[in-house]
Amino acid sequence: MQYNQAFGLGVALNIGFVLIESFYGWQAHSLALIADAGHNLSDVLGLVLAWASIWMSRLRPDDKHTYGWQRASIMAALINALVLLVAMGSMAWEAVDRFSHPLPVQGQVVMLVAAAGVLVNGVTAWLFMSGDHGDINIRGAFLHMAADALVSLGVVVAGAVYLWKGWLWVDPVISLVIAALVVLGTWSLLKQSLHLAFDGVPSSVKLPAVRAHLTGLPGVREVHDLHVWAIGSTEVALTAHLVMPAGHPGDEFIAEVAEALHDEFEITHATLQVELGDGAVPCRLAAHTDG
Repeated sequence: MQYNQAFGLGVALNIGFVLIESFYGWQAHSLALIADAGHNLSDVLGLVLAWASIWMSRLRPDDKHTYGWQRASIMAALINALVLLVAMGSMAWEAVDRFSHPLPVQGQVVMLVAAAGVLVNGVTAWLFMSGDHGDINIRGAFLHMAADALVSLGVVVAGAVYLWKGWLWVDPVISLVIAALVVLGTWSLLKQSLHLAFDGVPSSVKLPAVRAHLTGLPGVREVHDLHVWAIGSTEVALTAHLVMPAGHPGDEFIAEVAEALHDEFEITHATLQVELGDGAVPCRLAAHTDG
């Protein structure tokens, strides 16, 4: 699926809303509203980064970047997660400070502006919902916008409670609760993107199952130097040495194995090296740890 229109619309909507929310947050003396505007601004940057990474991942490989720039999508997801965590940390810090210096807020203005934020962020999150599970980069964009919708909803609640009870501490308390929820939701994205950035095996691939599949192929006596890693947010690569004493089984066999790896394990780029297992010419990589 092409997400260019989704990114363009999401960026435009959120830039406009950041300007509106910042102004009314300042007018209403609402920390939650201002914090939400800052979070929305970080999301604009996150969307631009994710959008740029998709463009970069489509650049053709060359002599300097033999896999192209597909890793950009993983780095964008990692940066998005870090930006979210930093934004929530800043929001929590300001909320704690607000307990010592409470200010009255204009509850009705806060509720109206934040309700608009729920709509804007909810629509933007919906644009990326279909790619939430298939692409870690799109998932990062989705989490950013879903988190913003949650923050805006919390601000609506804070404004309503303030109008009802007049409690000044509601605004920072709601901010802290929202920050905690967003951090919990972002933690898995941070771990996954960091894992992939260091060439970890993607969670969708079970390496023991891949090893068992290759070992069970006709004529294969041993499998070594098996490596699986993510080239990009949607591309998975594999390399492996197959020890086949009877000789090379032919190109058709290799093509069938690559197709099976794609169909069963979603491995899109498989490179297989066939060896005869000649003890006089041992593979220097055979004793290395697979991963």
